[in-house]
Amino acid sequence: MTSQTTAQNEVLAALSAQGVSVWLDDLSRERIESGNLADLIATRSVVGVTTNPSIFQAALSKGHAYDAQVRELAAGGADVEETILAVTTDDVRSACDVLAPVYEATGGLDGRVSIEVDPRLAHATAETVAQAKELWRVVDRPNLFIKIPATVAGLPAIARVIGEGISVNVTLIFSVERYERVIEAYLDGLTAAKAAGHDLSKIHSVASFFVSRVDTEIDSRLEEIGTDAALALRGEAGVANARLAYASYRKAFESGARFEQLAEAGARPQRALWASTGVKNPEYSDTMYVTELVAPNTVNTMPEKTLEAVADHGEITGDTVTGNIAAAQQVFDALASVGIDLPDVFRKLEDEGLEKFVSSWSELLDATSEQLTAHAPGSEG
Repeated sequence: MTSQTTAQNEVLAALSAQGVSVWLDDLSRERIESGNLADLIATRSVVGVTTNPSIFQAALSKGHAYDAQVRELAAGGADVEETILAVTTDDVRSACDVLAPVYEATGGLDGRVSIEVDPRLAHATAETVAQAKELWRVVDRPNLFIKIPATVAGLPAIARVIGEGISVNVTLIFSVERYERVIEAYLDGLTAAKAAGHDLSKIHSVASFFVSRVDTEIDSRLEEIGTDAALALRGEAGVANARLAYASYRKAFESGARFEQLAEAGARPQRALWASTGVKNPEYSDTMYVTELVAPNTVNTMPEKTLEAVADHGEITGDTVTGNIAAAQQVFDALASVGIDLPDVFRKLEDEGLEKFVSSWSELLDATSEQLTAHAPGSEG
């Protein structure tokens, strides 16, 4: 019997009813051990979790939740890389266990937790594949997603990892053109997996399409141009870009002949996931990257601040994507006409996205090294 204190928030329940899976873009040991993650599942319709180097860096640098494990690892002579692997995979494994009932109830569609390969490997295909397989082995949970960035070198890695029967969350997608190549990589991987005898129904994938960063970059360029026509387009690009991506999703997975053949063997569509959905411009609605991207068979992974904003005052009015594809294309035509170099925007966003992840990874290495030193045998830490 559900008590009033564990009733699902009505707004987030309505979002879920529209076919949008609500995932939390955050994880920490404290969140797991305090019962907060379980509470969000019970009251906020959360059915998945995503992580990245920035999230782990923030979790490890706060509080003392990891002290005992780091002390034990230090006593055993673990180095920095081994310590990070142990700490992060333990958190992800625990989160997978918390979400296991969701995984079972949804037939494997949700209840997923994502862990990312070392971002320093983003331009190295073979090394990415090797680490993806290692993370899959170490976490050892069927509801895991391995996050691989959609770089040029990442695309063949995605295909190879899917081909091994491993579920993948493709991250750092900014352009529709690159997203369509991600879909091809997924289909290549499924084809290889089928040839290798894997059960295609057990392989899942999402494609993480970044939203708010597109507006941040394009808005800046529109303000530099400064014309009325340019300024009128501020805050339009991120949502329009995602809506065009959804059109590509539907073309590939609802009417594409190649996927249709794989679906007959049990293959699942690679769902579009809206990432970077925290609004960075305070002039915009803090729920716009959720309420404006409601469409069937999608995922929205939200930082907790955005999740709570939607729960508090989000307005779910039904599908806000499918009927707005033509208008989204008009936005992009207008952006080009006022002088926005869209290929340059997307190149810059990918480069900056990787730089941020590598920087966070470096900070994670530094913080872990300091903790190992503080907790080393004979130290006072």
